Amino acid sequence: MKIACLVSGGVDSSVALALLQQQGHDVHAFYLKIWLEDELSYLGNCPWEEDLEYVQKTCKQLRVPFTIINLQKEYFDTVVSYTLKEVKQGRTPNPDMLCNARIKFDAFLKRIDTTYKKVATGHYAGIEEKEGLFYLKQNPDPVKDQTYFLAHLSQTQLARIVFPLANLTKKEVRRIAHELDLPSKNRKDSQGICFLGKIRYTDFLKHYFGEKKGNIIDAKTNTVLGTHKGYWNFTRGQRKGLRLGGGPWYVVYKNPRTNEVFVTNGYDSFSKERKEAMLANLNWIPQKPENLSNLKVKIRHGPVFYQSKLSQEHDTYTLTISAKDQGLAPGQFIVFYHEKYCYGCGVITDAQKS
Repeated sequence: MKIACLVSGGVDSSVALALLQQQGHDVHAFYLKIWLEDELSYLGNCPWEEDLEYVQKTCKQLRVPFTIINLQKEYFDTVVSYTLKEVKQGRTPNPDMLCNARIKFDAFLKRIDTTYKKVATGHYAGIEEKEGLFYLKQNPDPVKDQTYFLAHLSQTQLARIVFPLANLTKKEVRRIAHELDLPSKNRKDSQGICFLGKIRYTDFLKHYFGEKKGNIIDAKTNTVLGTHKGYWNFTRGQRKGLRLGGGPWYVVYKNPRTNEVFVTNGYDSFSKERKEAMLANLNWIPQKPENLSNLKVKIRHGPVFYQSKLSQEHDTYTLTISAKDQGLAPGQFIVFYHEKYCYGCGVITDAQKS
């Protein structure tokens, strides 16, 4: 089968590429250039040149052709613009979620058209077809499972995707990389937001929003405790970087209109944790489940699940999870699971204290 394999220079995509080759597929490696190195070069170093070096070495060793695809404009127009808009509104963006749905498995697929029947990546997830529907399946490694970041995909996209690491744990992937002596066998996993590279997130925000002095206010007493340089630099639940005495202090609310950041040092008893939120823009991968009260959810990427109940009234959904969590913030993605499958996601429009 003719397969396009997206490679990043990391160990996961390198092993995925090698496995496809071993399976006898006609595979072609593609590296997506999405870094903002041209516009943000003065802020720091973007590691795309190092990534590309690893890609070249890996493809040369495996004797696999590779091509660089520039999707910087598409990435800025969708993922980066979305991130800036969400931050400006005081919400919590998830650019990695949109990178998969709108770039890797959308813009890239449009670029290669039908030349390649399938596109492969090094994601820790699987795809299973049952009765004409494609299901997104969890990886056996609960820590590395990446279905959370893939929950915005559609049936059309899943029909063209291959995940060679579907049944492998991270430990097994590293072992394969060492057995094949791949250049990335000892390379550390990348961290942070994909388009920033080594650029600090605060510097990225400063580039677009500048600085604007505002007050930090005690949410209980309405007393001004200090000042900040822009509400966009803070996230709900943040503790570090507040530079206030008498703490610890935690961010509980931001007011974009007044540029005020509200904090409390009694976070546990105030509004740190919630168990109910309103959701919108739901995306069901296979189909909407008949029983909405029997779903598990992830609030963020990782091994932690909550039992949940999802109730619907017209176009409004209310989510109630089995235990309180501090991550129920507007803009945050909630991802649904049933048994071993990821069923889709929704976006928090408002978090309610309960």
